[in-house]
Order: sequence, then structure tokens, then C-alpha cells
Amino acid sequence: MIGDTRVSKDDPKVNLDFEGSQVGKQFPDVGDQGLWMTTSRRELWCFYLYYVGNNGLSGFNFGPSQFQNLLYLAGYDPSHPPFSAPCASGTECVLPYLGRVRNVNSIVLLTNGISFAIQAVLLLTIGGWADYGTWRPNITIFFTILAVGVSFAWLGVEDPSQWRTGVALYGALTFWTAAFPGLARNLPEVQDSADEAKRGLKLSDDHSHFESLARNRVSNISFAISSAGEIIILAIMVGILKGLHADASPENNTKAFSVLIAFSGGVWLLCAIPWFIFEKRRPGLALPPGTSFVTIGFKQAYVALRECLRLKQTFLYLIFYFLMQVPLVSSTGDVLNTTVTVIGTLQNSVVAYSTLQLTLLLLVGIVTQGLGIYIFWLVQKKYNITTKTVKQFSAIYLLVLTAWGLAGVRTNKIGFKHVWEIWLYQVFYGLMVCPWYAYSQTMISEVSPLPQMYIFSIIFCVGKTSAFIGPFVSEAIISASNNNDNMPFAFLFGLGLFSTIFLFMVDVKKSRIECEEFVVAEATRDAFAASNT
Repeated sequence: MIGDTRVSKDDPKVNLDFEGSQVGKQFPDVGDQGLWMTTSRRELWCFYLYYVGNNGLSGFNFGPSQFQNLLYLAGYDPSHPPFSAPCASGTECVLPYLGRVRNVNSIVLLTNGISFAIQAVLLLTIGGWADYGTWRPNITIFFTILAVGVSFAWLGVEDPSQWRTGVALYGALTFWTAAFPGLARNLPEVQDSADEAKRGLKLSDDHSHFESLARNRVSNISFAISSAGEIIILAIMVGILKGLHADASPENNTKAFSVLIAFSGGVWLLCAIPWFIFEKRRPGLALPPGTSFVTIGFKQAYVALRECLRLKQTFLYLIFYFLMQVPLVSSTGDVLNTTVTVIGTLQNSVVAYSTLQLTLLLLVGIVTQGLGIYIFWLVQKKYNITTKTVKQFSAIYLLVLTAWGLAGVRTNKIGFKHVWEIWLYQVFYGLMVCPWYAYSQTMISEVSPLPQMYIFSIIFCVGKTSAFIGPFVSEAIISASNNNDNMPFAFLFGLGLFSTIFLFMVDVKKSRIECEEFVVAEATRDAFAASNT
């Protein structure tokens, strides 16, 4: 097994200054179980179960589809006088929105952008709390309950005239901070490995790689279990749709959307309760002098961003992440999220907003997602592939999607314009692109200082919520190209190709050294002393 090599303390390769390393800072006293709070099997499986509920079906899949469906039903054909002719399948559909008449797909993209911008402010306000005291579980509980409440609120939205209410619900915010780095770091085998490295029985690099694989294992298993749970949920949803006769009329179809959103919200709450109960409240950092819970998020974000200029590898990855990756659950850098959003709007139009068709498409996508994540993990484990290498492959597969959409600018033969393409997209996206999400979490943890894992996660989340740039630009491109819904892929392909360069430039080993130096500076509060002045 990787990391089992025993070495002598006299070996010059051994990191004898372990106490000053990230590992030493994270595990100052191997015997202090109160600080370590070893991850139990029950706690780990409660985390996996939370992932099953927090699957994005309400906010990321059916919510946007219902929103777009309401817009389509409330909109009109622009070739006729306003509101004199309803939108027909295959024709353009418009509505007045924010001071001008806009294409339905443009409205969806604009709403995405506004939602992400609000999230950025919210995350900066409360995100830093996750690093201090025992606040993080409370944050997760509050925003999970809020998200579930929003899911239930959709039950009151069944008529096209309520599309403005759909805007508010679609833009409603959820907050979820990944707890997996702490869970992986406190696994018994990882603690044993840290103990061996601290006592000079293992190279520090060997332990770091061992912990990296542990993080990847937890992340991939959580996504795989989530996929398996989603398959069961979607199968039940098919039964619900049959019972509601969703395909019988547009009214039934619209009602079915809201019922599915509420059902998925209820499942989320049910799956979240064990995690709320059994998650161990591991202590965070103490508040620095001159700060409060009101200001700490902004101050930490400022310090972390400033330190990123010294954390060169972290900064390179932040640029890549800012440009490429976007949120998983509420809508997950610019290229990834906007690509998925644009394809999603095209998909909804192609299948005429059929809840049954969309649910079956999701079922195929989730099955292939589970297979893709598990296969990627098996290959990584067998051939000892680094997290960065897996991310590079995923980036290439994402570029394939944008190139396919770009081809549809000048032709109607391909470009996510046919039902067969949508089925093919779900399979390809699940197998080749979805592993991106699992490895994004571990890649962030490998280029961030461990004791301040959460604030650096927040910085990356701000990068994700800065994804309002992509939707805004894409909406402008659609409007400027006479409502050519495929034209944004030109922007997305070019931006994706450019941002991938920064990923290839990241050196994870150098990042580990830079992060250790940051930990030492933070321990003496030098960083905060500078920010206070």
C-alpha cells in the first residue's frame, strides 16, 4: 500500500521538521483524541447519506426546468403582436424581462448570473465562520432547511402567470461547505500515517500522497453512493409522474414539475437528519484580535486572496477554477456551469419540457455518472494517477462538449438540437465529465493550507459564484447573434481552452511547500497583523 515504507529518522530525506509542516500543525498531539475526533464509520456513512439528499435534483435540475417551462408557457411568439400567439415547439419564445423583451434562454442565463452574484456576497459574509469555533455544522443545517423550504414552496407555483415567483425561487440560495477534507484527515488510517510521519517512520511526501488518496476515496465514494441513491429517487419519480398523468396536458406537466421539486426536497431533509445528529463538531481556529464573526469572512477572504499572490500554485489553480469551474449543487468556473446551463436550456426545448422525458434523461445521466466516477477512481487507484492528471482529462472532455455545441452555430444537423443528441450528451456527460466534480473537491484541498481549509474553499466558492460573468456574457452573445442559442459555445470553447493552460502550470508539490510557509505565517498572526494595518 502507498505510504507504508518505513524509513529511519537518520535518513536525510525525512522531514524532521514535521512539527512545522501542515501535517504537524494539523496533528499537534497524536494522543489527543479530543482534538482529533476520529472519523467513525457511522459518521462517514451519514456524510454519504447527506450526499444522496443533496443531489441537486431540486435546485439544479427540476428547478431550472420548471422555471424555463413557466417562461415558455407565459411567453409569446415574437412574429405576432405581444401575447397574441403562444409559443409553439420549434419557434422562438420571448418575454419582457429587466427592461426589454428577451429570449427565454436569455432570461434563464440572466437569472443564473444574478443568483451567482448574490451568492458571492453571501459566501463572503458567512463563509469564514466555517473556520472558527464550531459554527460550520450550524451553517449547513440552516441553509439545508432553507433549501428544503424553497423546494416545498414550489408547490404553490403551478400556473404560467406565476413565472415571476419562479424567478425568486429559482434564485433562492443554498449554502453547503464540503466537510470531506476533515473527515478524510481524521480517518483512523490517515491518523496512523500522520503518526508514523511525525515519528520519522515515513516520508512526509508519502503521508501527503496517502492522505490525498484518502480524500479522493471519500469524495468518489460519496458521489458514487449519491448516484446510486439518485437512481432510486428518480425511479420513484417516474412512478409519481405516471400517477399524476404528467403527459396528459401542459397543466399536469407543470404541476408535476413542482411536485418533483418538493419530493426531492423532502428526500434531502430525510437524508440530512442523520448527518445533523452524528457529525462531530471539530474545533476550528480562534478569532484573530480585532475581528468578529461579522467581519471575519471579508477579512479572511482579503488575506487569503492576498496570500494567493505568495501561494503561487494556489493562485494559478484559482485562475483556472475561476474561469473553468462552476457550482455542483446550486448550479456548479464559468465554462462548466455555463456550458451545462446552455445545454440544459437547449435540452428543455428539444424535449418540449416533458417531465417524464427529463426524468428519464436524468436517470440515464445519473447511472452513467455513478459508473464514470467509480471507473475513474479504480483507474486512479490501480495506476497511482495524481488528482491533477485526472482533472486534466476531465477538462479535455469538457472542451469536447463545447466544441460539439459550437458546431451547431452553422448547421442544424448537430449541436444539441435533436433528441438523440440529448441522450448521447447524458451518457457522455455522466461517464466523462461528472468525475470532474468529485476531483474538484480533492484538488482544492491539495493546493490549500489545511488548518484554513474552509476559508480557501470559500475563496474557490466565490470563484464559482463569480460565474455570473459567464451567463451574462452568454446572454449578450445570444441577443447580439439574433437569438442563435448555440453562439455562446464559441465563447465557452475559447475560454475553456485558455483556462486549461493554467491547470497544466500548477505544481502540487511546490504548492505543498508554499502552503506550509503560509501556515507558519498564520500561526504567528503575521498575515492578520498586515491586514489590520
